[in-house]
Amino acid sequence: MKRVIIIAEAGPNHNGKLKFAYKLVDLAKKSGADFVKFQTSIPKMHISKFAKKAKYQNKNGLQNENQLSMANKFRLSYKNFKKLKKYCNKKKIEFLSTPFDLKSIDFLGKLNMKFIKIPSGEITNLPYLQKIARLKKKIILSTGMSNMKEIENALKILVSNGTRKKNITIMQCNTEYPTPIYHANLRAMLSLKKKFKVSIGYSDHTEGIEASLAATALGATIIEKHFTLNKNLSGPDHKTSITGNELKKLVKGVRKISIALGDGIKKVSASEKKNIIIARNSLVAATNIKKGEKFSKKNLTVKRPGNGISPMKLFQVIGKIAKKNFTEDELIKI
Repeated sequence: MKRVIIIAEAGPNHNGKLKFAYKLVDLAKKSGADFVKFQTSIPKMHISKFAKKAKYQNKNGLQNENQLSMANKFRLSYKNFKKLKKYCNKKKIEFLSTPFDLKSIDFLGKLNMKFIKIPSGEITNLPYLQKIARLKKKIILSTGMSNMKEIENALKILVSNGTRKKNITIMQCNTEYPTPIYHANLRAMLSLKKKFKVSIGYSDHTEGIEASLAATALGATIIEKHFTLNKNLSGPDHKTSITGNELKKLVKGVRKISIALGDGIKKVSASEKKNIIIARNSLVAATNIKKGEKFSKKNLTVKRPGNGISPMKLFQVIGKIAKKNFTEDELIKI
């Protein structure tokens, strides 16, 4: 079975400080995540000065800033991302970052990432999708705020511009922070897989780790979850992110569930095989049976252990002649 990929989403939780970003890499590595992911942009290239913030972004001391000034405050430079990539290589954890503008697509396209992530907000951005597709990389496509038709259109653009469909993973996602658990809609993953014939995953913005674990059980091949050094730090995503300890529990849970899912082939496992004799039954004598007597429903019964004749052969035994004396509970032999 393929290993579920776990992406620890740092996003802007470094607060624009490289030293915090390094700590987030360390925390992701310690948790056992496969990737640590950031967000790369030149804010003025994708946010206008008139863009408002979401309600959740107005918390944590950000009420007096517009979206552009907030994004400028919590960004890292391209130079810093190059340093981060080297640091991830050193720590032996895969680096990922999501581009939010065309120039950042060019920049990240040269950093030799295993995937490139399209955030939910760009699923209707034609120039963005075309440019991403032409990189011909594996793509993770988040689908928050979108319907089936919008997802279908995005896929057509990606495929027609050079990305192979088999290299696209669609992520069920809800773009509210935190997402109410009743809006997680994990079964949408199954609908996406059935309709588009692609790999599926889950980008989790709910509180806690339960939704991610459930998504794993439903067949998600990628799990993404926001995490932070401290939920009380100033910044848009800290309060809706999980802690390092929670991330560690998430990784452990996903790994266990992945193992528990198995290969889907029903067979006797090595661990249970030894219990067949103990837990199953055999045909035994219900009473003392004399040599020469016919076996019948009256003198046969079914009891443990299971190392004799299977009860499934009851009617093959009835009517046969006992070749020896049998005492009560003795295994029948013919």
